[in-house]
Amino acid sequence: MQTYKDEQLIADYLRGDEKSLELLIKRYLKSIYSFVYQYASNPQDAQDITQEVFIKIWRSSRRFNQKKSFKTWIFSIAKNTTIDFFRKKKAIPFSVFENAEGNNAVIDMLVDTAPIPDKLFEQASITRMLNSAMNKLSLKYRMVLSLHYNDHFTFREIAEILSESINTVKTHHRRGIAILRRFLKEK
Repeated sequence: MQTYKDEQLIADYLRGDEKSLELLIKRYLKSIYSFVYQYASNPQDAQDITQEVFIKIWRSSRRFNQKKSFKTWIFSIAKNTTIDFFRKKKAIPFSVFENAEGNNAVIDMLVDTAPIPDKLFEQASITRMLNSAMNKLSLKYRMVLSLHYNDHFTFREIAEILSESINTVKTHHRRGIAILRRFLKEK
């Protein structure tokens, strides 16, 4: 089976080949969902946002600048769609569920008390600690770190996705790493 480049697939779709758009969606569905989930932290919201991303791609595909990277374009749409989603939706902080003693029933329900092997427990603990520290970062730092380390974008691609200068992206990366280190040392 021949693998087509994104640019060829979008060009074919714009010439009327519906199958090409289907291939692009299959190619990016998992990575866009993972990217969105980093910010949504809720599978249902991540699914809703991801669906909206692909609807936007379908609607605006004719406006895609074929001289640019399709991957960067689609992640830019995902970023903007995620931000729009959370602007429209007011989040309920976990602290709302705390009682007078400071116990949080919601968090208590999330804890899995089933015994697990030591190695898995250690990995899960490290992951939780890292995710907790990442969630403390401001969105601008979290987005840069996630795009760079989870989605393997270059700083130039991230700058394009976030509509920022490359120097701003590099600064956000450096500061995000420094803040993340400080949060992890506090643990």
